[in-house]
Amino acid sequence: MTAGTPFDRAELVAAARLAAARAYAPYSRFHVGAALLFDDGEIVTGANVENASYGLSLCAETVACAIAAQAGRRGGLVAVAVFGGLEDRLGESMVTPCGRCRQVITELAQLGGTDPLVLCASHDETGEFRLSALLPRAFGPANLT
Repeated sequence: MTAGTPFDRAELVAAARLAAARAYAPYSRFHVGAALLFDDGEIVTGANVENASYGLSLCAETVACAIAAQAGRRGGLVAVAVFGGLEDRLGESMVTPCGRCRQVITELAQLGGTDPLVLCASHDETGEFRLSALLPRAFGPANLT
């Protein structure tokens, strides 16, 4: 599977939705799930994890990228799905990755030379964006060589 290969968008969004249900967000009550699809078909998920020291909280996309990196993934990122919202209105509107997460996803994507599709989903609609459109002229590994 490559960046241009068709894949089941609904399956990837469903994985992000399931991850959002596992978020630890007792302070903001804003749950987010992310699902990363790799070129071998594997999906890695993550959910946001808040901390009483708010600055130490982790976004879902960052958690998923960290899990992928720990598993030895260094590229091959095809697509990302993000799903979230307030716990009592989960999926009411689309959620996009924050700026920090766009940079974290970019690191993983650039290691494999991909420009993954980012699916920002709600119950009613799914926005589709290339990562390069969400973070144009991104700083990455190649800037350090």
